[in-house]
Amino acid sequence: MASKPKPVRNVNPSRRFRFIALIFGCFVVIAVTFFMVSKPQTPFLANEINNEKNDPVFDSSIKEDKNIHELAGTTTETENGGTKSSDLSSNQDKSHNGLALIPTHSNYTIHDQTQEDSKIIQLGEQIQILERKPLCDVSDPRTDICEMHGDIRIHGSSSSVIFTESSTSPKTQHKESWRIHPYPRKGDATCFARVRELTVEATSNVAPECTATHRVPAVVFSTGGYAGNLFHDFTDLLVPLFATARQFDGEVMLAVTDLSVKWMEKYRLVLEKISNYPVIDLDEDKQVNCFAQVIVGLRAYNEFHIDPARTPNGYTILDFTKFMRSTFSVQREAPLNIEDFSGRRPRLVIIARRRTRAFTNTAEIVATAEELGYEAVVADTTLDLARFARVVNSGDVMMGVHGAGLANMVFLPPNATLIQVVPWGGLEWMATVDFGSPAEEMGLKYEQYSIGVEESSLREQYPREHAVFTDPMSFHRRGFHVLRSTFLENQNVRLDVGKFRDVLWRALENVLQ
Repeated sequence: MASKPKPVRNVNPSRRFRFIALIFGCFVVIAVTFFMVSKPQTPFLANEINNEKNDPVFDSSIKEDKNIHELAGTTTETENGGTKSSDLSSNQDKSHNGLALIPTHSNYTIHDQTQEDSKIIQLGEQIQILERKPLCDVSDPRTDICEMHGDIRIHGSSSSVIFTESSTSPKTQHKESWRIHPYPRKGDATCFARVRELTVEATSNVAPECTATHRVPAVVFSTGGYAGNLFHDFTDLLVPLFATARQFDGEVMLAVTDLSVKWMEKYRLVLEKISNYPVIDLDEDKQVNCFAQVIVGLRAYNEFHIDPARTPNGYTILDFTKFMRSTFSVQREAPLNIEDFSGRRPRLVIIARRRTRAFTNTAEIVATAEELGYEAVVADTTLDLARFARVVNSGDVMMGVHGAGLANMVFLPPNATLIQVVPWGGLEWMATVDFGSPAEEMGLKYEQYSIGVEESSLREQYPREHAVFTDPMSFHRRGFHVLRSTFLENQNVRLDVGKFRDVLWRALENVLQ
């Protein structure tokens, strides 16, 4: 009887081996694929990619406050008067966690990584630098201002401020160009007729060679326009200059167009406190002055106002008044209190105008004030600014008709009172904007007195039924030049001291509280 065939094990050993090898190979492929997909790119691979680029590579750990010369590769002075160039290539191999920044450029705005306003976005493992915002901001209704970081060359003879591209930046046929009046009274054609226009441009074309290179920033502005009028000296120039340049703590150069020697001498103490360096007269200077940071124009807001949210270091108008009192070394800096009057009477400083909006009965005003307990002092406006500042600072109350002389309120001690007398003509809005609101921001008490028809010299020029008295706002609607010639340039004030007595009494109460 034939025997049954037995089961056979390992009938085909070679086939079983191939099957096991196939399973093992699949596992290895899956593991390697998972490892390569999930693992970040190594620094070695990042460097491999960077080395294939011709663009400069910047360390992503660079901070904004790093020396600009280290970032831009610009030419700077050495201690022995020579020049040197920072080596941009020395930074090309640096990376932060294996991540290197490669600058890109738009065709409209040309810039390199030194411009601090460049924006960066990350897409996956790629870094892209968006185009920077324009060099100049012309959106503000009061002022145009340009801020630049990099290689900036100021050529006064050609009225040009040139932002130049670094030699490693890609060339382009496009350039950015602006026309700027560096005086903060935008839209005023009469003012700008006295302000030299400058051209601010960014270009990769050949720029004029530097003949003077400076380590500190520059602020460019004009002393044309309405400079010379005390109100405009403060609200158009000194307050904006403080808001723009004080952040540098003296380590800044001032480059001035339309330079007035008289103006510079009058405010010499202020300028020396703002800058440790001689002023550059751009109208006469033949040099090509080179800087790593330049601001063209001045930060300006409302009259006698500083917006801390938009100002470096969060400055306010209180900081400005403190700065002015310190600059002119006035003695009274602390707020007033009742103990200050234990041995003296409160002092009233009367600002006496000479040509227009003058008090015609000053002696009556003084007598009334002294009856109430004041020591009245009529301020001599012919004094130099330093001496006048000390007179104002000695006062507890200052009064005057609406006009430039009230700008001296910056020298009053904290908690003092300002009394503004408003001439006839519907000028209350102007008085509030120019001095009323600013006085309160300065920490002063404020009183306002609007005169009546019988207190105005206009009653001697016009009949009582004239529109000057019956419809003064019609003169406003005809333009500021009509308003100015009618109510500001041809009007004096004879105060009704009986009515004004109440204002002096309220101010005295403010002082003695």
